[in-house]
Amino acid sequence: MSQSLTDFSDLIRSVRESAVHLEMRDGYGVDNEIEGFTAWRQGHRLDPADRGSWWRPWLDLVEEVTGKGVVIRRARIVSEPVSEYIAFEHSGTFTNVAAGEQIRWLPRRRASDLALPGNDFWLFDSRLVQFNVFDGVGRWVHTDQTQDSAVAKLCSEAFEAVWERAIPHEKYVV
Repeated sequence: MSQSLTDFSDLIRSVRESAVHLEMRDGYGVDNEIEGFTAWRQGHRLDPADRGSWWRPWLDLVEEVTGKGVVIRRARIVSEPVSEYIAFEHSGTFTNVAAGEQIRWLPRRRASDLALPGNDFWLFDSRLVQFNVFDGVGRWVHTDQTQDSAVAKLCSEAFEAVWERAIPHEKYVV
């Protein structure tokens, strides 16, 4: 299934209570395909005082949805020492938090005994699961969605197990 940013925006706007996102890769995309990654490598860092320079339209969407009372939580399982890409993500995550996301990081070594789905996913209102499937170098390949209650339960339990162990963003140091 192919999905545009508009389709995803409409989906997340339809959420009534919660959206959780589990990320389990140490890298996404290829260097030049990730907005801001090359500049970050060259020393550019986002300015906390310059909200206009942050990643739009995602942060606007997060502010809109969380402003309606929806809870958005993201957990990232990462190898340590972290990859260059994860260091890049970590350096800009304060913008997601400022927009209203709650974000935690779980060192991979602390996830060994957890049952986890094979792909990153979003879980919307504990009922709709969207799996994001990537190729071996981290490029998005396609999206699968299901409302199968057993799959939603598996993903919910996996996310909550990760969330419970994970370190809040403001306390996780890369």
